[in-house]
Amino acid sequence: MTKIFLTSSVHLVARDIAKKLGGAKNKKLLYVYTASELKLGEPWQKTDRQSLVKAGFEVIDYTITGKSAATIKKDVKSIDIIYFCGGNTFYLLQQIQLTKSASVFRNAVKAGKIYIGTSAGSIVAGPDIYPSYRLDNAKQAPKIKGYKGLSIVDFVIFPHWGSLHFKSRYLNHRLAFNYHTKNKFILLLLNDYQYIQVEDDWSRMVDIRKKTK
Repeated sequence: MTKIFLTSSVHLVARDIAKKLGGAKNKKLLYVYTASELKLGEPWQKTDRQSLVKAGFEVIDYTITGKSAATIKKDVKSIDIIYFCGGNTFYLLQQIQLTKSASVFRNAVKAGKIYIGTSAGSIVAGPDIYPSYRLDNAKQAPKIKGYKGLSIVDFVIFPHWGSLHFKSRYLNHRLAFNYHTKNKFILLLLNDYQYIQVEDDWSRMVDIRKKTK
């Protein structure tokens, strides 16, 4: 069974996702921090990681940078959950391309590995990352060749909808950007309290604030 959870800010929804999985105890989570490795040490990185630990997951730090597809495939086999953190989506895709590991992750998800993404990790799960061109610094990925994502879902996530930090980027760039229209991508605006849950052939948006009212 395919199980995918795409978030904007995992620290706000990690416990709810753990409940959806019947608890996080004894579940090994491969914490792929590749997207953030250009700016390691930022506060949100620690917050996100700690939220997964507090939710009960066994968190294993990992980067794909510098590894071969064969090594990544071997490492993925021993875990239950693939988690891609936030950061620079273009740098992340570049490293996926350089390691030729896209098929490794696609096949792992098809075989039943759980996929959790946050921000960049959610965007790269879709068919194309180019709609986020004006959010990230694409210049940090000078070796990128094309913008095709992992395509484990057929829509593109726009994370942090409604966040004051990203307000100007949405108003001045994202909402005026018509690349998705030309390419007929489905865009989903996701705020920090929401996540997309995908299981096999169905998906739904979960808002944890509605559960607490």
